[in-house]
Amino acid sequence: MEHQVFVPVPADSLRAVLRDPARVARCVPGLQQDADAESGPLSGRLKVRVGGNTVTYRGALSITERQPDVFAVDGEGTEIRGGGTVKLSVVLRLTTEGDGSRLDFTAGATADGRAASFAPEATVTAVRRFLDRAAEHLAAAAVLSDPVAEAEEAADAADAADGDPGDVGEVVASVFEAEVPPPALDPFLEGEIEELAAPRPPAEAAHARRTMIGRSAEEVDHAPPRGRYAPVPAPASTSAGQNLRWLAPAAALAVASAVVLGRALRRRH
Repeated sequence: MEHQVFVPVPADSLRAVLRDPARVARCVPGLQQDADAESGPLSGRLKVRVGGNTVTYRGALSITERQPDVFAVDGEGTEIRGGGTVKLSVVLRLTTEGDGSRLDFTAGATADGRAASFAPEATVTAVRRFLDRAAEHLAAAAVLSDPVAEAEEAADAADAADGDPGDVGEVVASVFEAEVPPPALDPFLEGEIEELAAPRPPAEAAHARRTMIGRSAEEVDHAPPRGRYAPVPAPASTSAGQNLRWLAPAAALAVASAVVLGRALRRRH
């Protein structure tokens, strides 16, 4: 089976990634690397999905550079659940095309077990999808590790090791010697800031001032407090009022009785 993929990455950057097996391992979709470092970075478990079926193989891959633009990937694995095996071989050719690169894949595989029962159309679709994702991961890894940027970083590190800071001293000096102008206030906000900063009279004084508008100075000086600040009168005693109301008629009756009694006594004498 042959398959082509275009990526907007130079061939030199892709070639640098393909020469590093540890970086290639991160470009293989579904690969779970073994914890054992002795088995190599391209060994572990690989989960493959074909149609509605998913099979997990345990095995290893190897990558070989045959020519500057041709790489061969060989691998084999065994089913985790079952006795089926699979062997594959992929030849990758890099071709510069415009500002990017064209990846030409030539893939072949032999399998038994569960993979042998898959429909050919579903297998081809799964392999093409797998190669597309691998090409995307390869391009992303190449962009993250730009050889030009790595060369510049290496040169900077060498200068720092030799004690040559380059232009760093000049940049630092210019930054610290620059005069920083004072922050300019918005003219529309100056009035609001002064108003907020000025002390405000308490709410009680403002209320008293509003209630005294229109009154003379003498009235204001001698007028008792009004409103919420006026003194509260003492509650009137209801029992005293009632006693006074009945005391006046009783006193009148007593006086009248004394007058009548006085006249009667005079007549008898």
